[in-house]
Amino acid sequence: MAIEVNDMFYAYSANDEIKEKGEYGGAVTTIMKHLLEEGIVDAVVAVEESWDLYDAKPILITDPEDVIKSAGSLHCGTLNLAKFVSKYLDGARDMKIAVTCKPCDAMTLRELMRKGKVIEDNVIMIGVNCGGTMPPVPTIRMIEDVYDMDPTEIAKEEIAKGKLIMETKDGEEKGISIDELEKEGMGRRENCQRCTMNIPTNADLALGNWGVIGPLAGKATFVEVCSQKGADILGQVIDAGLVEVTEPIEKGIEIRAKIDGIMVKQARKQQEKDFAGTSGDILEVFAKYKDEFSRCMKCYGCREACPLCFCDDCCLETEGPEWVPGGYTPAAPFFHLTRMVHMVDACTNCGQCSEVCPCEIPVAKTWATVNNKVREIFGYYSGVDNGDTPLPFTEFARKEGQ
Repeated sequence: MAIEVNDMFYAYSANDEIKEKGEYGGAVTTIMKHLLEEGIVDAVVAVEESWDLYDAKPILITDPEDVIKSAGSLHCGTLNLAKFVSKYLDGARDMKIAVTCKPCDAMTLRELMRKGKVIEDNVIMIGVNCGGTMPPVPTIRMIEDVYDMDPTEIAKEEIAKGKLIMETKDGEEKGISIDELEKEGMGRRENCQRCTMNIPTNADLALGNWGVIGPLAGKATFVEVCSQKGADILGQVIDAGLVEVTEPIEKGIEIRAKIDGIMVKQARKQQEKDFAGTSGDILEVFAKYKDEFSRCMKCYGCREACPLCFCDDCCLETEGPEWVPGGYTPAAPFFHLTRMVHMVDACTNCGQCSEVCPCEIPVAKTWATVNNKVREIFGYYSGVDNGDTPLPFTEFARKEGQ
């Protein structure tokens, strides 16, 4: 079957076991299994449930029969898999991999590819829609105190029609307005609330349940082809009879776009709130958040968690003369200011820095504030195709006659 970039389909697995266990027809699982079976990739990178639904861990799958272990979604799985690929798989230099990507995973991988830290030709990105992830411990408390449900009985969560819906193992559902929850400091992580990329069109394929209506609602996945690499892969699994596809219903396409539009609008409002009171100038931002940064104990957690802070020899650990002999780390906020100058142009708002900060400093918000200013000045959007737009700070204009 000839597949072209921008084509859209409803898809579901032809394998009954995968269709049953996989989410919304098991299309993602089927594609990943095929890539391993045919030797197109050496491994699949995904996440799976660790201790429970609220704890996710990255996994490297080499046996096609094990792909089914990663089926389904973990909305408390806040990992950014780009870090796993760049640090622990050496940027896919010596192996071919397929990665299941949330939008921020795909954005971060794109930035790492531009900087030569991940080999693009060796990576296939299978993107999945994401309306946001939730912090594990606060979510458990929210389920107990607000939903009046047992967290151990929750089978899955879903954001639909403006509500955060919890579903138990026996099929009981309860939904509460996501807006109301987030006004009370619950729900999605703060970086997810201001994220404007919900459909990962920067991956090779973008898959999700938004827009699947009619008889296949809840039983199929909406697939958008985003690259030639994605077109070739989807064509292969269709021709092999591994997935069934049908043309999407026009109203379903409109609903998908509408859902995305509503979430983008909400994110813009959150950005206005988060970025208020500052122009985005670096020094102005640090002046505004000086009290928060004064809490920093310099544990290096934000640096270690950040998938885009990748220097082998960090200048913040030098033995001088930059700071003082012996490698003494500079005082906060200079520690953070140095990091920001190095990589704020590439920040993808994944929130890993805030996630690990023991002092609860809003690191991600400050980075996003300055990154927004970088976008305004340079017209460069991290993590997406910027065409011929150069990386910020990499070019300068010569005066006439020079």
